[in-house]
Amino acid sequence: MSSLSVSAAGAAAKAIASAVPALVEERFASRLFAQDATLWGAEAEDEASKRLSWVGLARSSRPLVGEIAALRDELRADGVDRVVLCGMGGSSLAPEVICATAGVPLVVLDSSHPDVVRAAVTDLERTVVVVSSKSGSTVETDSQRRVFEQAFADAGIDATRRIVVVTDPGSPLEQEARDAGYRVVSADPQVGGRYSALTAFGLVPSGLAGADVEELLDDAESVTDLLAEDDEANPGLRLGAAMAATDPLRDKLYLLEHGTQAAGFGDWAEQLIAESTGKQGRGILPVVLPSPGDRALPDDATLVRLVGTDHEEEPDSSAPSVVDVGGTLGAQLLLWEVATAAAGRLLSINPFDQPDVESAKAAARGLLEAKGDAPASPDVTDGDVEVRALGGDWLGDASTVSDAVDALLAQLDPEHGYVAVMAYLDRAEHAGLAQVATTLAERTGRPTTFGWGPRFLHSTGQYHKGGPATGVFLQVTDTPREDLPVPGRDFTLGEFVAAQAGGDASVLVDHGRPVLVLHLIGDGGVAAVTSAVSQGDA
Repeated sequence: MSSLSVSAAGAAAKAIASAVPALVEERFASRLFAQDATLWGAEAEDEASKRLSWVGLARSSRPLVGEIAALRDELRADGVDRVVLCGMGGSSLAPEVICATAGVPLVVLDSSHPDVVRAAVTDLERTVVVVSSKSGSTVETDSQRRVFEQAFADAGIDATRRIVVVTDPGSPLEQEARDAGYRVVSADPQVGGRYSALTAFGLVPSGLAGADVEELLDDAESVTDLLAEDDEANPGLRLGAAMAATDPLRDKLYLLEHGTQAAGFGDWAEQLIAESTGKQGRGILPVVLPSPGDRALPDDATLVRLVGTDHEEEPDSSAPSVVDVGGTLGAQLLLWEVATAAAGRLLSINPFDQPDVESAKAAARGLLEAKGDAPASPDVTDGDVEVRALGGDWLGDASTVSDAVDALLAQLDPEHGYVAVMAYLDRAEHAGLAQVATTLAERTGRPTTFGWGPRFLHSTGQYHKGGPATGVFLQVTDTPREDLPVPGRDFTLGEFVAAQAGGDASVLVDHGRPVLVLHLIGDGGVAAVTSAVSQGDA
């Protein structure tokens, strides 16, 4: 049997005491599990009516267990034991945490940077590629698939035996994949991408990699009735209230691994919460903390400690706002989905749409079509870094990267603001750059997030544009070492990732957000950015 625990202190505990009784009285939990689409108001009803099957996935996904096991055995018999997942957002983040927790290898390809894609196209003789796209029209995933198709063909390998497609029935990708002879696994079309951890999107790549997906479903099923109960002890209602009912609202949610067995869980929860709640000028900003003690807790934040299943210590009653959340992985996936749906109710927003993710995609497509246009000249060139300031006349007389960072941070609201670092780089080569988030948080005393582009566009990207207008944005880009053409398309991956970065920045500017773009033009660029962030005073 699985178990869940949600305990709180400070403002989070007061929020639970004030908000949960009303959720119980209106029967939120039982209505949610009955798939009542009216819970989030009339404007959300149409979308919600097509997005609530996730509440029953612990049972409805059972037929996938045998199908996945059979396919895994078939592949292993052919010597295929390396799994590459091409997917974005929920399609990649859920399998990433499932496999990390299970301790099984999975290559997650959720980038369109050519250096990253090229590095994944290796060991083809033992590789199976899972192509995951709910809509079937995600350009990143389509491009990755085309690159692998060409690579398999060049290696004399039958791609129909090495590519598995996971998509919604009736999507453009489904028919194309079936016509090409690929294995196709249909996902539940009544589940949105970020709630899809227990659908084929989460289970197929995880199961092929060797994770025990049946145990995952068992864990979720063991808490389904608990989470559907209209009771003040319901952990989903308690967590949702702690997230979204503090008064005044603490709209930053720090996520800290504190003994949990669910490795990397914060990254999955980040995209679920940010993309679900960041709209209509409000929302909850999740901030994944790399380690204890790295950040002071601002007055507008709640700390969530992800604890182990054997954790017994209660949060310090004198803490300003803290929540301890424990449970096995399958149970926690369902818990956080319920809590996020409840938070949407409390915030009076639709937790199932993502309008600003779509706007960034449209802007990227526009730039890609106009790829012949020369980029704007930099405002400043400092050694190996070109500096461009977007979204207002705030750069002043800055002449160095350090000056430019200072000028951006001068735009930061000291009480409600946050800093977002967005790196459109090779994640493996430049992993150390993520440390700048800790440095900036220490400099400013404000929440600071770090996202690898374009991965974060399907996650915190929605909150950046649709949430409160309190962010300042630092974008880091580069020119790939070697570009990579997309077979059958008239663009390269280098052109595409540049369009994604440019489209993201343009939509942020359209929403009144200041954006500092630091473009690396030499090998010393990352070191220069790291040094600049470490200098000066906010």
